[in-house]
Amino acid sequence: MKVYNTMTREKEEFTPLEGTVRMYSCGPTVYNFAHIGNLRTYVFMDLLRRVLRYDGYKVKGVMNITDVGHLLSDADEGEDKMEKASREQKKSPYEIADFYTRVFFEDLEKLNISRPEVTPKATAHIPEMIAFVQGLMDKGFAYEIEDGIYFDIGKFPDYGRLSRADLEEQRAGARVDVNSQKRHPADFALWKKAPKEHIMQWESPWGMGYPGWHIECSAMSRKYLGDTFDIHTGGVDHIPIHHENEIAQSEALTGKEPARYWMHGEFMLVDNGKMSKKLGNTYTLSQLEEKGYPPLVFRYFCLNAHYRKKLNFTFEGMDAAKTSYERLLAALAAHREGREVIPEQKMEEYRRQFREAVDDDLNLPLALGVLWTMVKEPRSGQIWKQALDFDRVFGLSLDRAELPQSEKEEAPPEILALCERRWQAKKQKNFALADSLRAEVEAAGYEIADRADGFSVRPKA
Repeated sequence: MKVYNTMTREKEEFTPLEGTVRMYSCGPTVYNFAHIGNLRTYVFMDLLRRVLRYDGYKVKGVMNITDVGHLLSDADEGEDKMEKASREQKKSPYEIADFYTRVFFEDLEKLNISRPEVTPKATAHIPEMIAFVQGLMDKGFAYEIEDGIYFDIGKFPDYGRLSRADLEEQRAGARVDVNSQKRHPADFALWKKAPKEHIMQWESPWGMGYPGWHIECSAMSRKYLGDTFDIHTGGVDHIPIHHENEIAQSEALTGKEPARYWMHGEFMLVDNGKMSKKLGNTYTLSQLEEKGYPPLVFRYFCLNAHYRKKLNFTFEGMDAAKTSYERLLAALAAHREGREVIPEQKMEEYRRQFREAVDDDLNLPLALGVLWTMVKEPRSGQIWKQALDFDRVFGLSLDRAELPQSEKEEAPPEILALCERRWQAKKQKNFALADSLRAEVEAAGYEIADRADGFSVRPKA
């Protein structure tokens, strides 16, 4: 299996540290509904987990729930998102977090996204974060100023290697009024001192306060996965700040790289433009359902683009995905009771092509192409079973596939047997026998509809 490592900008052979793959995924900040751009990132996370399991690995996944500390700007500016939502919705931050966490997991379930093994909440791990910050203070990587404790990137020479940012350019272009006490504009908050009116705050060696957003992931990934784990995933928007900061603070404390492979999902666009809550052009999964698009149609829509490619959302695209998904289910349903025997050599070739696709940095569009080619074979139970095996990766609930009511075979066994004999005669170009058997079926009160991959039969109208 090869995966694209953002750190090296190359596809690399994946080799886990141990038998169980340890994987950390940046989870949601639960102050509002997750929009479909957010959910695309979790579809990517799920596909990676599924491919690893398909390849025989055990997976221990951790996905955090951020319920404190994420400011309106990823770069430590503005107020806490939870605090703002609490004020606007007139509920406590904990009520806000509980509600949106529940909705988020409901969305994951609708999308067949398997829940990672550990989903820790930031507010339940404050002691670990304080200890982490104290460790950085003790090692000289952090300093205290009026509004909190900050990481000193000047003490960490490798800062910027994930995003390949030009730090001197950042310094030259920084706004002086952001925080004049910081030693460098890119220094980031580890712990924020809280004003008395701030709802969420905890005791610490530096007074009452709350954690910075970045420290949460480092503290929780370390607790559940160790100093170094296999894979860290997230959206591409996390590369320049959040993940860069995670790497710096984790390596500064432990002397070890936190993750060996960094994998990032690309943005989802809307009508070829940026999708953003600020722009008001986001959609939730529930809104898509209200417009007639089942959640798995959205999952199918996501599978048609590689996770490292931008995906442009349009309702025309969703219409096409819905039609294609329904056709796929119908084509598969025709194979459920199929009697044709497909040569094992051909079936093995389909398996090889599928495995090569998913193991090539999760090339799901190519893997879908293999499935579509396979379902065009004559009706065969082998195709049905193989499709369900592939669905361990796709997660499209293909086992629910049924022909539309109007196309189901509604005939007794003896009529079906005549139809099958006719189909075989037709394949062998014995058209005289095929016509004779069709006439026999029609005389019994049934009509046959031929397809490229077989037939259906039903009583005459």
